[in-house]
Amino acid sequence: MPASPGRLVEQLKGGLDAPICLTWEITYGCNLACVHCLSSSGRRDPAELSTAEAMAVIDELHDLQVFYVNIGGGEPTIRPDFYELIDYSVQRGVGVKFSTNGSTINASRAARLAGSDYVDVQISIDGADAETNDAVRGRGSFAAARKAMDHLASAGFGPFKISVVVTRQNAGQLDAFEELASSYGAQLRLTRLRPSGRGADVWHEMHPTAEQQVDLYRWLVERPGVLTGDSFFHLSALGESLPGLNLCGAGRVVCLIDPVGDVYACPFVLHPEFKAGSVRAPGGFTDVWRNSPLFVDLRQPASPGACASCGSYDACQGGCMAAKFFTGLPLDGPDPECVKGHGEAALAGVAASGRPSPGPGHSVPVTLSARRR
Repeated sequence: MPASPGRLVEQLKGGLDAPICLTWEITYGCNLACVHCLSSSGRRDPAELSTAEAMAVIDELHDLQVFYVNIGGGEPTIRPDFYELIDYSVQRGVGVKFSTNGSTINASRAARLAGSDYVDVQISIDGADAETNDAVRGRGSFAAARKAMDHLASAGFGPFKISVVVTRQNAGQLDAFEELASSYGAQLRLTRLRPSGRGADVWHEMHPTAEQQVDLYRWLVERPGVLTGDSFFHLSALGESLPGLNLCGAGRVVCLIDPVGDVYACPFVLHPEFKAGSVRAPGGFTDVWRNSPLFVDLRQPASPGACASCGSYDACQGGCMAAKFFTGLPLDGPDPECVKGHGEAALAGVAASGRPSPGPGHSVPVTLSARRR
């Protein structure tokens, strides 16, 4: 008899022998400088994993029976060996989902992607029109993304994804995003804005208002087919749980590998406090995943802390670890966007000096000429 959803979630909290999926930022290089970039991408890091090292990681993921890997960056297609790594991953039976701003997807590359098995493409936009999008992602980025969508559609790629970070500025465009995705036969994917990387500098001005969060929740409840990657489980405190696991999977079912091979608990906490190890160390990724003291600790039963007296804790699980950390809230405190208002009250007591620095990052964008090397 299959386990109940509640029992399954409790089992997942204790961690798995291998992640269900993982995010792999294969480069910090990017030709854009999005104001909310969670990894402060721009320049490539000279210590990036080599092609051989990256293939060795793929071999480990195959042996661990990881179903798929989310490849991102930066702009992952900037790496000269990007398609070589994609092909190798597919050959090894590890599916690939990659996120791109679309700027390098021309007709021939779209055709190549359309001919690949187990490859999924997500085109990132942050506005349903050029004015809204380009204010966040840079002039011309909306047109480049739309051209990439056109190429994928013409190549018969299938239902690619359109990925949107929901912000205060675009929260009123949800219907327009849905219509855009429908026009391409694409899937819409919405994700949460986190105060990570450059996003830490703009989060207070860009994160959705309390009213917008309620509207977003109602919109998502009516559209279970819209993908969220469990980004909005904190909204489940409003009533019916949104589709998904509705828990923080950091170090339990997901993690991140960065361009130099460092492993972090979550794609949104690129900070030394949440670094679990390196794939370059003896034992590789497998040893980090299974034996890292950080991951072992994250898999222990969590205390509700300040949320213990709230009747909605079981629904929201206290919210997002990264959102708390980078806004200076304790990890056992309320989510900064707590729908009951507890996060807003907690934030009022946090001084700017109490918020962790996201670090210097790699914010200088690469140029087109640098991308061709």
